[in-house]
Amino acid sequence: MPSIFLGHGSPMLALDDNNITHTLSTLGQRIIRDYGRPKAILMISAHWYKNRNLIQRTGHPTQIYDMYGFPKALYAVKYPVSGCAELSDAVLAIKELGAVVDNTWGIDHGTWTPLVHVFPDADIPVVQLSVNGVLTPRQCYEIGQLLAPLRREGYLIMGSGNVVHNLRRVNWESRQGSPEAVAFNHYITEAVERRDDAAVIGYASHPNARYAVPTPDHFLPLLYILGTNDGRRVTTFNNHLELDAMAMTGYLIEE
Repeated sequence: MPSIFLGHGSPMLALDDNNITHTLSTLGQRIIRDYGRPKAILMISAHWYKNRNLIQRTGHPTQIYDMYGFPKALYAVKYPVSGCAELSDAVLAIKELGAVVDNTWGIDHGTWTPLVHVFPDADIPVVQLSVNGVLTPRQCYEIGQLLAPLRREGYLIMGSGNVVHNLRRVNWESRQGSPEAVAFNHYITEAVERRDDAAVIGYASHPNARYAVPTPDHFLPLLYILGTNDGRRVTTFNNHLELDAMAMTGYLIEE
């Protein structure tokens, strides 16, 4: 299986019908066409941001509506996926990871809002792995390297976040990115495409890093994903900025 980083942006993504969501739908079709149906998805969502490595192990993970003040239609979206004990156990078996089971969370909007477009039938099991907020960027990348063998077993590893995510600078009337956001997104995308992983790990050295990544939660899933796959076939998709301070950019990495 390949590895995928998704930009999820606003939770309204689940209800959108536009070029972004059409691309996500095409992405899912491409995965199944080129690789077959994944046994399960290991999702690393920015919204399960904890202080240790946690993994779900439940047959029926709860769908979480972890957002507030949106239209009722958004809370009516259902994505009833099953879990996958086999995948959970494979993650738990990685001793260096030291993950522990935690079923108090569920499938959050960082997961289901893009997946309703990527795999709309909700027929591929999903297991979430937390983003470990006490680790360095380099250590997050190294966790990805520990997870990499799971791809050989038919599991699709996905990360969900945003290259640029600054809610304090969001302008709801804007359909483009600010100059700072555009510059940072361009820098990271060029580094990913040429597989200069060290530059992405060291993102904080960029002059616009504090603007684009005021908190690391939405950026770190990208580092996990880069670690899972050293392939040089990178397809950038949804390379679009909006709301001034949000990048929807995603990357498909193949060997």
